Amino acid sequence: MTSRGTAARSRTAGGTPRTPRLTGVDAARGLALLGMMATHILPTFEADAALTPTWVGLAFSGRAAALFAVLAGVGLALSTGKGQPYAGRELWAARRGVALRALVVAAVGLSLGGLEVSIAVILVHYAVLFLCILPFLGMRPGRLFAFAAGWLLASPVLAYLLRPWLLAPEPPLQLGHNPGWADLAEPARVVGDLFLTGYYPVVQWLTYLLIGLALGRLSLGRAGLQVSLVAAGTAAAVFAKWFAGVLMEDRGGLAALQAAIGDPDYPLASLLEVNLAGVDQSGSAWWLATAAPHSGTSLDLLHTSGVAAAALGACLLLARLADWVELDLLRPLRGAGAMTLSLYTAHVCVMASLHGHPLPAGWSPDGVFWAQALAVLALGWVFATLSWRGPLEWAGHGANLLGRGRTLAGR
Repeated sequence: MTSRGTAARSRTAGGTPRTPRLTGVDAARGLALLGMMATHILPTFEADAALTPTWVGLAFSGRAAALFAVLAGVGLALSTGKGQPYAGRELWAARRGVALRALVVAAVGLSLGGLEVSIAVILVHYAVLFLCILPFLGMRPGRLFAFAAGWLLASPVLAYLLRPWLLAPEPPLQLGHNPGWADLAEPARVVGDLFLTGYYPVVQWLTYLLIGLALGRLSLGRAGLQVSLVAAGTAAAVFAKWFAGVLMEDRGGLAALQAAIGDPDYPLASLLEVNLAGVDQSGSAWWLATAAPHSGTSLDLLHTSGVAAAALGACLLLARLADWVELDLLRPLRGAGAMTLSLYTAHVCVMASLHGHPLPAGWSPDGVFWAQALAVLALGWVFATLSWRGPLEWAGHGANLLGRGRTLAGR
């Protein structure tokens, strides 16, 4: 789930040639992985009747996965021409490579779908997003930002209108679980779930890849742009939450939604802070005015995209600082970020082995998280130091080269 490009090289304290630009992107991807792991392992709500949000839910829910998706677009830009996108035969070769790499990711995701685990696995949706972004790979930043803005505004409305139609049949066009190989026997349900009714609806999430692809086409190595990403991203994120608060509290949106639900004790306010996935967002247009994590509204997409841009800018600035002081402070994080497909898959398998069983004596969810987080960082440090690819990254890289008409030996 990572892309490697070539750019002007610099040296770190360890002596390994690196690019500050790629180092910062990999570090941001590692941060996204740790954030997603936190939401998978640690509680996002307190165990009380009011479902009081925890700090994990408030900090990472919706934001970590969105950062992951935005960085997918950035990675695609870095691997398909950076500031000058490929054209002609080179572009078609790049598209074939991305498509074959998407098939590898989809195969891994479908295999994980057969596991009993309380994690909404993102990989199949991720692969479909890769395929959906193919027509945009040859575009320059201006057009990409225009498409992203339009899709950010239009896709939530489209989803709001289509979801009730997909949920009306019996059974509804919704899986209610991670897509697996067996689900391919019901293609209509799989397509409906992936694009509109699932946990990571591709219709809205395409916005993240468009934004990431546009950002990746910019000169991310410039300090001024990195500072601008932090400032503009923070401003967009704060504005989205503020405006949603005005609509919900001052304009009566929250009261209208509570009335539409018909249960005055329903903990809607807490869900709006942490996670709206699984809530039936129909029957009132006020659902489109929230900025709740995993709501897929325009304000949610704007907020999480802003957070992602700010996180990317911050990691790029930290990479610049590490290069300046000649101390590779981000090596464990960027190493983990360069092999997220392998580490994410291992994390899901570990959580599947624990699913339905009590934790071993002396262990707590905090301990499980920190053990996995430290293992991820340690493996990232080792692989980055040795300049190794992760095992599943090798498969994806090989598929990419095959699509481009190259071979590993030729490379």
